[in-house]
Amino acid sequence: MQIGAVLPQTEMATDAASIRDVAQAMQDLGYEHLVTSDHVVGANPDGHPGWTRPQRHTTVVHEPFVLFGFIAGVAPKLGMLSNVVIMPQRQATLVAKQAAEADLLSGGKLRLGLGIGWNPVEFEALNENFKNRARRFEEQIDLMRKLWSDESISYQGQYHTVTAAGICPLPIQRPVPVWVGATAEAAVKRATRIADGYLPLAPIDGKGTFAETIERVHGWLREAGRDPATFGIEPRINAGTGTPDEWRKVYEEWQGLGATHIHVATGGGGLSGADAHIQRLREVREVLNA
Repeated sequence: MQIGAVLPQTEMATDAASIRDVAQAMQDLGYEHLVTSDHVVGANPDGHPGWTRPQRHTTVVHEPFVLFGFIAGVAPKLGMLSNVVIMPQRQATLVAKQAAEADLLSGGKLRLGLGIGWNPVEFEALNENFKNRARRFEEQIDLMRKLWSDESISYQGQYHTVTAAGICPLPIQRPVPVWVGATAEAAVKRATRIADGYLPLAPIDGKGTFAETIERVHGWLREAGRDPATFGIEPRINAGTGTPDEWRKVYEEWQGLGATHIHVATGGGGLSGADAHIQRLREVREVLNA
């Protein structure tokens, strides 16, 4: 499995030097890609009574495409994965342009992880329709793949129109690989039809085991006429907590389930600052290399 690591952005300083240090440490420790998330705005609970979700206006989330451009410059060996860009709250053609640039600057090492989102506050702030986000999602991916593959396209969909236009420069990967992060059954099944890979955030609908989820994923892939061996799967090792033996167990379990990639997250365990997270990443790498 290819091993990546999550940028612990909520538990470290936001200055460029700190981000550079963590990214370069990931590269030096042998991690192959950096993972980051996407939230354009967070909700202020004072204006949203009853708000219980963790994503708030004080939660640090760096803009992924700007971040990827920076990472490409300071840690050029790292690949990059968004986990996940909330696609329906963004303009598809603009995302295609941003992703193409990130892929170009990284030497063809971008995987664009996408999801449909859960937060209507963000959709309102970005003037997008929360209610039809799933319906728009498939068309967005279809349009982006065409924009990444041809110098000029004409496209007429239900939600998008492009007339004799194209993005320049094109990405190195044509098209950029699209991975989908999802938990709901319908969304996971959609991923098996249209995505290059799947980011299992939790077992389907939060029920059962990951082994059961992967069995269903393989079944849906076969129904769609696709070979499970050609479909990527990238889970997570939560190393902010737990023991080295537990981290190793998760890694080996996913090896057995056929995961192609895995990433290490060090957040949520009380670590603070870049150095503490770098040390934990070092400890996990030593365990997985043993």
